[in-house]
Amino acid sequence: MPRLTGPRRLIPGSARTIRFRLTLAYGLVFLLTGAALLTSGYFLVRHNLDERLGLRRALRLPPFPDENQYGDHFLYRYFEEVRQQLARSELHRLLVEYIAALVLMTGISVVVGWLLAGRALKPLGKITTTARRVSGVNLGERIALEGPTDELKELADTFDLMLARLDNAFGSQRHFVANASHELRTPLAIMRTEVDVALADPDASVDDLRAMGEAVRETIDRSEALIAALLMLARSESVVGRAEPVDLAALAADCVTDLHSRADSAEIEIRTDLQPAVALGEPRLLERMLANLIDNGIRYNEPGGRLTVATAIAGERAQLTVSNTGAVIDPEQAQALTEPFRRLSRVGGGFGLGLSIVRSVAEAHGGAVELSAPPDGGLVVRVILPADTAAVAPARRQRSLTKS
Repeated sequence: MPRLTGPRRLIPGSARTIRFRLTLAYGLVFLLTGAALLTSGYFLVRHNLDERLGLRRALRLPPFPDENQYGDHFLYRYFEEVRQQLARSELHRLLVEYIAALVLMTGISVVVGWLLAGRALKPLGKITTTARRVSGVNLGERIALEGPTDELKELADTFDLMLARLDNAFGSQRHFVANASHELRTPLAIMRTEVDVALADPDASVDDLRAMGEAVRETIDRSEALIAALLMLARSESVVGRAEPVDLAALAADCVTDLHSRADSAEIEIRTDLQPAVALGEPRLLERMLANLIDNGIRYNEPGGRLTVATAIAGERAQLTVSNTGAVIDPEQAQALTEPFRRLSRVGGGFGLGLSIVRSVAEAHGGAVELSAPPDGGLVVRVILPADTAAVAPARRQRSLTKS
């Protein structure tokens, strides 16, 4: 069996290559700039090593009245030769010192560049190690890179956000599979029993077969409704995509209008107190959340009961409150109603997913759900969501004008 060492060697090797190229770039930049600086300095020194500013002032020799006239004077020729020899010697020594200094400083810059490149690329090793270690079973692991806010920290934070989205997506998928496999066993067992009973009876009449078909059809419809609810629950548990301003009051008014006939059939009175409450979120999920709340308020109510829907702005939060009358509920049991498949009774025909979807939608939008059970019966559900800050001030002015 081949050894699984290829990826472990490939990634560090790539990191060394980047480090080497950065170090080479540092050294080359220093070499070019240092060579340009020292070359210009060398020519400036060479230009200033002339006869008048250099040798004669240093030796304090009296100037000749006319160097062209006394150019053959032995003293002049002697000092001219000494001057040129000293100038050449000093320039040569200066050139050697400049080259030695340039080589030494380039070597130092390469070493320092190697260390700096290693320090700068060190977070990449942590990112690579975490990325290699993360799998479907430990998506909760994060890089959590500390340090100044730079490009590498931004990369690590972006990777952490990606892991969070993947973790939510995988969690929603696991929940959907677990819930679907658990809840679909009952309808599948019912359909199998109906079919087996019909096939086991050789004298089954057409009416018996029709009854079996109707029972299977009803079970299939219920299974489809269950799968749709599970898919909505899985989708609501995922991270919300692009958020936009949504007026909860307008959504609530539409949902009340759509479900008003059901409320009339159940003899439920609907009361509304809808004040502007603009939240940031996905309209379809928020609409589904509102529909579930109002549907639950009608489904688990009593004939002649009441359903109240209210929206408002409280500080920097948008609030939605749905309360209904009904049987007295234990406060501890009320707090557990947001768990999947939690129902106080089988009355109503639901799956126990309505409030679970409401909680998941609220949490996906950065909000929360509060449940309370009044002493006289019924249930009060309050959804708190982040409000659109651009709409908070106009809503407050409108409320103040209404009060005045």
